[in-house]
Amino acid sequence: MTAPFDVLTIGRVGVDVYPLQVGVGLEDVETFGKFLGGSATNVAVAAARHGRRSAVITRTGDDPFGRFIHRALRDLGVDDTFVSAVPDLPTPVTFCEIFPPDDFPLYFYRLPKAPDLEIHPHELDLDAIRGAGVFWMTVTGLSQEPSRAAHRTAWEARDRRRHTVLDLDYRPMFWDSREAARRTVAPALEHVTVAIGNRDECETAVGESEPRAAAEALLDRGVEIAIVKQGPRGVFALTADESVEVPPFPVDVVNGLGAGDSFGGAVCHGLLAGWPLRRTITFANIAGALVAGRLECSTAMPTTSEVEAQMSTVPHG
Repeated sequence: MTAPFDVLTIGRVGVDVYPLQVGVGLEDVETFGKFLGGSATNVAVAAARHGRRSAVITRTGDDPFGRFIHRALRDLGVDDTFVSAVPDLPTPVTFCEIFPPDDFPLYFYRLPKAPDLEIHPHELDLDAIRGAGVFWMTVTGLSQEPSRAAHRTAWEARDRRRHTVLDLDYRPMFWDSREAARRTVAPALEHVTVAIGNRDECETAVGESEPRAAAEALLDRGVEIAIVKQGPRGVFALTADESVEVPPFPVDVVNGLGAGDSFGGAVCHGLLAGWPLRRTITFANIAGALVAGRLECSTAMPTTSEVEAQMSTVPHG
């Protein structure tokens, strides 16, 4: 029998087309780079960079970009067994603009519908989902059917096994309203053990943006570990027994996109390693910052040794 995956994610995939000129609008960009993208996919890549056996459940178009995704996943150490094509939908493409240190507009081309929202419940390998050390879902995957039903089937099969994660990942362009997203996220929180989001995403999920209040509200919903990313203020994490706050890790920001996915893959690594909460959050904070200092996302994910090299510079690291 095949060994269980350390990390199994479900959700977005696509091709990131990033400008190779920084500080100019797309209308003035002359050259671009093509990279594997999509939040759930990037988390699987980030975990693979830490030596974790990773896979992603997603769908592409039946087109050249879809073939690129399969090749890129394999090249980056992520199993593509659960990646299939939807014949009549194009593989999504995402453009961004890069205005450091904190302005990175995203332009999603996911019409008429993204293939990764065409994941059906009957297609899921429920044994792989049950067996994974970490199972990672995103709020974006709950935005449309049949993906929403597939996520419900997955979390029911998972039965709140430890390290069932919901990335709060609220993207307004994928929802009719914040309230609609909140109504959908609320029942999902009852099925996960870890929730991760920034302050705005926590506002969507539980109606709270102050970090401690948001984390407490997440724990009230049954979550065991609540992690609130605070941007320039660092990260706050809470369990029933412990609270941890780590300051931001200084870096010259090139492109802030992908930092959260690097953070997520590093959290998966720390959870699987059984590290104390503070070490896990510190490690993940550094991993995210390192990607923020690089242009691309998936291919920029740091190795464990790169993150460990910075740990000694951080108090209580």
